[in-house]
Amino acid sequence: MKNVFVFQTKIGLVAIEDNGTEITDVNVISENHSIEVNETSLLKNAALQLNEYLEGKRNSFDLPLNPNGTEFQKKVWAALCDIPYGETRSYKQIAEYIGNPKACRAVGMANNKNPIMIFIPCHRVVGSDGSLTGYAGGLDMKEKLLSLEKGKAI
Repeated sequence: MKNVFVFQTKIGLVAIEDNGTEITDVNVISENHSIEVNETSLLKNAALQLNEYLEGKRNSFDLPLNPNGTEFQKKVWAALCDIPYGETRSYKQIAEYIGNPKACRAVGMANNKNPIMIFIPCHRVVGSDGSLTGYAGGLDMKEKLLSLEKGKAI
């Protein structure tokens, strides 16, 4: 059974889900989105950590994560978690990091399927030329998150 906690943040209304022991999904949702809410202490802790991050008071998370995906996707998502706060990597660098240097497009697709945004920092992946590329929350949000990590308030 999935539990959901919905709360307002600086980036909009966020829904965090858990499976009872691990965070499984994080999404920015629309105001009129109807969800059956079942808050847990894990979800409240995740919400607290996310708000601290968005306030510029936290640069890492201490949460059990369990994203649903293929083995390749999970390998990519684990690599994303190794990108230090305030830094970026290209899709090519991630492909090389996971030992599959020709998998740039597949890394991009895995990035796109990341179900736990921000906690698994797919916003830290940019084009080879440093340009901002697709982000589930939109490029505006990606730019805000990267600016936050450079010390600028959202």
